[in-house]
Amino acid sequence: MEPTRHCPLFRGAFSTILPAGAIDVSDLRPLPDNQEVFCHPVTDLSLIKELLELQVHVQGEAAAWYHFEGIGGVQGARAVHVLSVQPLCLEDLSLRGCCQDAWFISGRQQVAKEDQQVAKDVPLHQALLRLPQYHTDLSLTFNQPPSHSRSLGPGNLSCPPWSLGNFEQLVTSLTLHDPNLFGPQ
Repeated sequence: MEPTRHCPLFRGAFSTILPAGAIDVSDLRPLPDNQEVFCHPVTDLSLIKELLELQVHVQGEAAAWYHFEGIGGVQGARAVHVLSVQPLCLEDLSLRGCCQDAWFISGRQQVAKEDQQVAKDVPLHQALLRLPQYHTDLSLTFNQPPSHSRSLGPGNLSCPPWSLGNFEQLVTSLTLHDPNLFGPQ
């Protein structure tokens, strides 16, 4: 099994610790410049990092709700249910020097895949890191659909499903190396 690894993001402007087996989706299909997406090699789990425009009209917990519901809209969710919202301790974040506030939100969204009529409840966890000096809301999302292996071969045993602990490590280890990514400040 490939160990957890430190990975550059957004052309090296950021880095984070990714869980074992993470596959860079940009190697499989084009992605918008503001997104980094990684998928699990065996299950339907995915991790999404997005640089979004700072939404100054929402503050605190309302900002977490705003972005969580925004994901539901993008994914065509038929229903969005928030289970919990809590602030993240800035001292636990590698980005504590530039993050004004941070939130963790968990919930479920009813989403149907493009080729399916039936919507499934998909557990979703999101960390929102607010970087006002860069006019950016940084969204990190862990899609945790029910486990469905892509293949039943023995190789699948080498990469266990990711956990919330893996997601927490990704969020807390996220480090900014080059603020020029955000343009002139």
